[in-house]
Amino acid sequence: MTRWLITLLLLLSSPMVLALDLQQDNLYPKVELDTSMGKIVVELDRSRAPLTVNNFLTFVVRGDYNNTIFHRIIKDFVVQGGGYDPQLKTLPEDKPIFNESGNGLSNTLGTIAMARENDPHTATRQFYFNVADNTKLDPSPKRWGYAVFGEVTAGLDVLQKMAQVPTGPNAALQWEDVPLSPIILKKATLLPMP
Repeated sequence: MTRWLITLLLLLSSPMVLALDLQQDNLYPKVELDTSMGKIVVELDRSRAPLTVNNFLTFVVRGDYNNTIFHRIIKDFVVQGGGYDPQLKTLPEDKPIFNESGNGLSNTLGTIAMARENDPHTATRQFYFNVADNTKLDPSPKRWGYAVFGEVTAGLDVLQKMAQVPTGPNAALQWEDVPLSPIILKKATLLPMP
């Protein structure tokens, strides 16, 4: 009987059983990204992109973005991260989410959006920052866009410095625009509600 109770208590206290605190009542949660180049704060827009915000916050609260790299940087276009560790290993993904690109938010300078493959509903954990006005990534009547779900409220200068780092091809990632010196996302933190 005692062994059964201990097992039940362990199961109930397991992180997989406990619900994550994603601040469901907060329409505009804020996340601080502590990077090797400085801190960036983003305000997310749950009113326009609830699925995308909850997906992103799940990775944040679980600590899944901690000690990852920004693996793709294209000057005057995007800074992308969230999918690889510093050894360039692909990190585990959750199920893809529905593309919320038709939410009225645009891929303009300083916004954060979900990276995806050609299929519009393939976003999982990778995100990118727009370091220019990239409205060509917005949806049109004939195609899906890339879902914007927030904007930088502090640290835009840090993001702009990131966008200037030297890059080159990387055979392991099969990307042309990988920073030559890694930029680390040391920790992502959901900030307390005001």
